[in-house]
Amino acid sequence: MQPFKTLTAIAAPLPLMNVDTDMIIPKQFLRTILRTGLGKSLFNDMRYNEDGSPKPDFVLNKAPYDKAEILVAGDNFGCGSSREHAPWALLDFGIRCVIAPSYADIFYNNCFKNGILPVTLPSETVDALMERMTAHPGETITVDLENCVVTSGNIRATFTLDDFRRHCLLNGLDDIGLTMEKAKSIDSFEQKRNATHPWL
Repeated sequence: MQPFKTLTAIAAPLPLMNVDTDMIIPKQFLRTILRTGLGKSLFNDMRYNEDGSPKPDFVLNKAPYDKAEILVAGDNFGCGSSREHAPWALLDFGIRCVIAPSYADIFYNNCFKNGILPVTLPSETVDALMERMTAHPGETITVDLENCVVTSGNIRATFTLDDFRRHCLLNGLDDIGLTMEKAKSIDSFEQKRNATHPWL
């Protein structure tokens, strides 16, 4: 998993509340267990017409927002079903950070397991960031995980994150990576077990 330390990137405003996981990646795209290839279907029903042509008024179809690596969204982002394909689709599109006032718990946890930083900020700060991104297309936001600070122009906001999740993102550790940190202990245990229980 790619470490997340400091990200300065174009941010796309998505001023919608209760964006559920079926909006993020509709059910017909859940047949794969691969984490790649889902970016083209991110927000499929909002991004495309029935004939597959892009909807020109959707934010991620507009330059420069189509190069966004940060998404600024409304309350309760990622609600609905627990599909892990939602963060897969965001990451495959290029989104490495979501900023919102609140998240659904399962989506929030899945983000950390896939290298996406979900930043929680007060509604008024999120609204100010959206207004700035809308008024100044291509404006960047800097998200500094080491210091837990978000900045853009004259906006500066701090956020909180528990130490374990912060450690994992800063070091690019998913569940497998955390296990591999204990590789020496695991090897030592297996050697001792094989010596005392060779029939196992």
